[in-house]
This record gives sequence, structure tokens and C-alpha cells, in this order.
Amino acid sequence: MSGWAQRTFSALGHPLFRRYWLSQLFSLIGTWMQTTAQQYLVLELTGGSAAALGWVTAAQFMPSLLISLFAGAVVDRAPRRRVLLLTQTGFLITAAVLAVSTHLEVVTLPLVLGLAFLHGIAQAFDMPARQSIVVDLVPKSGVANAIALNSLSFNVSRTTGQALFGIVVAAGVALLAGGNPDALSRLAFPFYLNVASFFLVMYVIATLPFPPREVAPRGNMLGQIADGLRYVRGNGDVSSVMWLVGLLSLTVINFNIIIPYFAREVFGAREAAFGLMSAVFGAGAVGGALSQASRPDPVRFLRLGSIILIIATTLFAWVPGPEWGLPLLALAGFGMLSFLVSANSTVQLIIPDALRGRVMSLYSFVLVGMGPPSAILVSYLISKDGPLGPHWGLTLIAALATLGLGALWRRLPRGLPD
Repeated sequence: MSGWAQRTFSALGHPLFRRYWLSQLFSLIGTWMQTTAQQYLVLELTGGSAAALGWVTAAQFMPSLLISLFAGAVVDRAPRRRVLLLTQTGFLITAAVLAVSTHLEVVTLPLVLGLAFLHGIAQAFDMPARQSIVVDLVPKSGVANAIALNSLSFNVSRTTGQALFGIVVAAGVALLAGGNPDALSRLAFPFYLNVASFFLVMYVIATLPFPPREVAPRGNMLGQIADGLRYVRGNGDVSSVMWLVGLLSLTVINFNIIIPYFAREVFGAREAAFGLMSAVFGAGAVGGALSQASRPDPVRFLRLGSIILIIATTLFAWVPGPEWGLPLLALAGFGMLSFLVSANSTVQLIIPDALRGRVMSLYSFVLVGMGPPSAILVSYLISKDGPLGPHWGLTLIAALATLGLGALWRRLPRGLPD
């Protein structure tokens, strides 16, 4: 194996992490097929409404805004195996209800909103638990690489799942929709496949030998949440990184809305082109994760990744069709993941183990919790019915991200503390 490959995939040399990583990769492919199918389902149910797409995204991320700090305190106190098994069960149930209701063509927008909210509750506990588990499965020297590989699996699965979406929906036309390419029931097949994928990851979590770890003492939970907030406020490096993650999440880290709306409503594309655009974005993200996995110091790409993402978003706003947008989507994906892996690794390598769940829940709060306001803001600004329209609306979003990066530029860390 070459030196580059050894550096890039070194964390997979630890058997516990390798088992967990492979199971997550398989399950996340199903999750991304479902996510893409749900976006398309919402657009079909509402006649192409960007606002409806934004409201569903807001419903899914609202629990992270409301309860992520509480969830982090729970993760620091409860066995992580139990937390992860409960969250996976929640994901399975919501996926099953969505599959059956879509198959029977009784699915409605309020039902999708409700299921998205329930999924978001499980996600609010799942994200800090999954991010905290990395340090249980690799030594500290391998944490940055393991975080990058987790992002790699997330985005390989994104690319694979979204690329498979068009193929799976075509199979759904034959298997579930009686050959009718316009029947809603064709979109149920990705949901059924996602349900099946959860059984493997639940088996791995149930049988994985979790090593002992430092846990937060029993006590007043509000006081423990306050301890985590005080730590972040008192650590300039961690707080500046979290501010930037929150500001970019509020603006340019919204391609789950930008891509489907531009594909269907601006470019007039069908499922195959929509899936290709999403897959190319994911491929760029894979490149960003691979680039970060081979770097021992993650801090450099806090700035550079942000710049790449903002420039690519600005240029994408003005492309005349999907074929012109593909290279820019790849560049945006690369910049976004380079930045996010750098941010996550920087925070994880600084914080103490006893506060990890609470601090990472705050990280989830600024990354995912910004989903509701950002989904509403972005969908409003890029809508054809909005004040600026898709092109100028997306340009304004990129400009706001530029202002946020400029305001934090001097405060961001330039290296890891000794």
C-alpha cells in the first residue's frame, strides 16, 4: 500500500472502527436514497414548491435546534450503545411509515412533515452520539483521520445513494407502480430499501465491544449543559470555529435545497439529471474528505475550504443549465467537506472527553440546528416567486457567507494547541 493510502485510511487498521465504518457506509447509502426520494416526493406533492421543500427541511432539523444541548448531556451520561440503538430504531420506523404510505399513494405533505420532525428527534440524539463514538474506537492519534473517514463514508454513500436514486425509482416503476412513470408509488422503493439497511447497522452496534470511557457524573442536567456552554465560550478556538460553522450553515451549506430546486424548477430536469447533479456534488465532497484524511493538521482548510465553497456557489447561481453546473457542484462539494472535516477535527482534538457529548451537541446545534431558519431563508431567496429570483437570490446567500467569513477571519485558529 502506498504512503498516501496508508495515511488516508490509517484508522481502518483498527478492527472496531473498521466494522462500525463499513456498517455505516452500507446504511447511509439507503438513507441518501430516501433523502433524495423525499425531496422529489415533496416537489411532486406540491407542484414544485421551494417553500414546501424548505418547510420539510425545517421540520427535520427543528429538533436539533430545540433539544440538541439536552441530547448532548444525555450522551455524556447514558451508554452510547443504547442511545445509538434507540436512534436507529426511530429512523427505521419513520422510513417504514413513509414507504408504506407512499406505496399506497396515501402520503400527504402534513404526513411527510410529521415524519421529518420525528426523524429529526432521533437525529438530535444520534449526531452527538456518533461523533463522540469515534474516540472510543481509535487512539487519539487517529481521531482526525477517523473523522475524515466518517465524512468520506457519509459522502461516498451520498454519491452512491443519489446516483442509484434514478435506477431505483425506475425499478419502482416496474415493481410498485404497474409501469406508470408518474405514479407516486414508484418513489416508495427507495424508502423500502432504506428500511432494510438499518438491520445491519443495528446488528453491528449491538455486538460491538465498546471500551470503557470517562462519563459525566450524575447531577443536575441543566448545570451540566451550562458547563459545556461555558467551556465553548471560554475557548476562543472552539467558539470561533462554531460561529463559522453556524454562519455557513445558515447560508451556503444548503445544497439539499439548492440542488433539487435548481434541477427541477430552474433547469427543468427530471430524476436522472437531478440524481446526477446530487451525485457529482457528493463526488466532490468525497474528494474533500479524502484530501483531509491524508493531512495531519486539519486547521488550514477552515479558511481555504470556506473560500472554495463560496466561490463555487456564486458561480453556480448563474449557470444556464445542469451540464454547466456539474463542475461547480463538484467544487462546492469539495470545499464544503474540506471545511466541515477541518472544523469537526479541530474541535474534537481540542475538547476533553468528559465534555465531548455536550460540546459536540453544540456543534450539531450550529451545523444542523441552523437547518430550520436557513431552509426557510434559502428557499425564500431562491424561489421564482421570491424578491430576487433564483440567480440573484443565491448570489446574495453567497455574499452573506462572505461577510461572515470576513468577520471571523482573524479569530479562527491557525494551528492546534500543544
